Amino acid sequence: MSIPVEHDKRKEEILDKALDVFVVEGYKDTTFQKIAERCGITRTILYLYFTNKREIFSSCIKQFLEGLETQIRTVCGREDLSCAEKLALVGEMVVKECADESRLLSVVLDYLLRLKTAGGDPDERVRRRTIRMRHIFAVIVIEGKRRGEFSEDISVKATSELFYALIEAAVFRITVLGKKDASALDEAILLLTSKIKKA
Repeated sequence: MSIPVEHDKRKEEILDKALDVFVVEGYKDTTFQKIAERCGITRTILYLYFTNKREIFSSCIKQFLEGLETQIRTVCGREDLSCAEKLALVGEMVVKECADESRLLSVVLDYLLRLKTAGGDPDERVRRRTIRMRHIFAVIVIEGKRRGEFSEDISVKATSELFYALIEAAVFRITVLGKKDASALDEAILLLTSKIKKA
């Protein structure tokens, strides 16, 4: 096995174990030392992979979002699906992935609440991380209008925001309300896709 592959594998292992520390301790109380201890390595070794806990935390989020975006792009590239089916499938997939990654999302929520308390702008942070997902929703809606599947009267921006709002509702239910099953939102997604179809 080559050194870069081993490095990447070790990095993933560190991220998985670091997530456990973030979940148990919360973002504020997680330290570089606690992460190193959980990984069974020294802080010096941990510095070979990451410069600080914020980089580790950002890498956890990035890993989750990149995996999700890869799945979404696969759905978007399918020629056998209508645009309404693509939107419904992407929505269902995102809700399921959020439920599967509820531990990470609970830490993200903790981090965003602390950021807001400290006078930061959580909306800007979330928007920066989710801009590609919003863009994918918009591309599907534009494609649906171009193909004549969706009504010409619908607003691309408003429709994309509605889909994104459903995703936010799923995240809220999963992280704040502790409901692992946000599948009731699947019906809302199907209702929305049926309403934007051309009559």
